[in-house]
Amino acid sequence: MKKGKRITIATLSGILFGFVCYGLASSGPEKLALPIALQIITSRTLIGFAIGISSLPLKHWSLHGLVMGMIFSLPLAFSGLVAPENPDFSHSMMFISTIVMGMIYGLLIEVITSLLFKAKA
Repeated sequence: MKKGKRITIATLSGILFGFVCYGLASSGPEKLALPIALQIITSRTLIGFAIGISSLPLKHWSLHGLVMGMIFSLPLAFSGLVAPENPDFSHSMMFISTIVMGMIYGLLIEVITSLLFKAKA
C-alpha cells in the first residue's frame, strides 16, 4: 500500500495546485469560462496523479517532478495557442508560461509527496 499513499498524496496535491492555478488564471478582469476552469484544474490534477504512479528512473526526485510537470502541461499549453488573443498575454507567452508553471507545480508536488510525506517512488 506504499504506492497507494504516494498516489493519493500526489493527486491531492495536484488538485490543490489546480485550484491555485485556477485562482491565478482568473485574477484578470474577465471571468474564465467553466470549460477552461475545469481544464486547468484537471490538467494540474493529472500532473499529480502521473507523479504518483510514475516509476521513471530519473536520478533525483526534483528532476522527476520537473519532467512530469513539463510533459503533462503540454496539452494545456497547446490549447492556449488556440484561445482568443489577449492584449496582455501573447499566444507564445501563454504557451511558455503554462509549461514553466507546470514544471513548478510538478516540483512542488514532488516536494510535498517525497519530502514532506516521505512517500518515495
